[in-house]
Amino acid sequence: MFHRSPFAISACLVFLAVLIPACSQPPADDYTQALLQARAAKDEVLRTAAGSPVPPDKRAVMVPLAYFPPDPAYRVPASLAPDAQTGRVTQMLTSTGQRRPTQVMGVLQFVLDGQPLKLEAFAEEGSNGQRVFVPFTDATSNRETYGAGRYLDLDRTATGVYVIDFNTAYNPYCAYNPTYDCPVPPPQNRLPVAIRAGEKIPRGY
Repeated sequence: MFHRSPFAISACLVFLAVLIPACSQPPADDYTQALLQARAAKDEVLRTAAGSPVPPDKRAVMVPLAYFPPDPAYRVPASLAPDAQTGRVTQMLTSTGQRRPTQVMGVLQFVLDGQPLKLEAFAEEGSNGQRVFVPFTDATSNRETYGAGRYLDLDRTATGVYVIDFNTAYNPYCAYNPTYDCPVPPPQNRLPVAIRAGEKIPRGY
């Protein structure tokens, strides 16, 4: 999750990665319970933490966050096709019009509801790609979900095999507070399908 720096991950908000490991497949009941617990824990931090990106005067309206119901169908295996040019860096546009150097990791290929899809994956420049950052928009953007897109975070694997869980898709901080500078999903990461999973448009936005 992003603060004013492009890839600074807040330790107190990495609940989904901790409670729902990327490559495990818990039973549906356990999975749903873990997901709901993670959401509740995130709500508590956003409501009470001094460093919450949600302005104090908006917390009563925005928190708890608005989510689609958990749906295991939006949890799918994916394979990462590494970028042909190892270490390639692109300039990712941000919400304030800046350009941030970002390492291109490759393309995640997966199938959702029988449709082959792909998303370009990135990492913070100089981070050795330990965390994989996947910004995206979809057919719900600007309607049911935040118009500037949502994010996924994945732990890097040695095998190139991942699980993409759209139930963990989250809004950038600028969805709660426009003073934040957030990466904007590139055009190639617009999915032609509706991803009705993860966070919705914040209440009171």
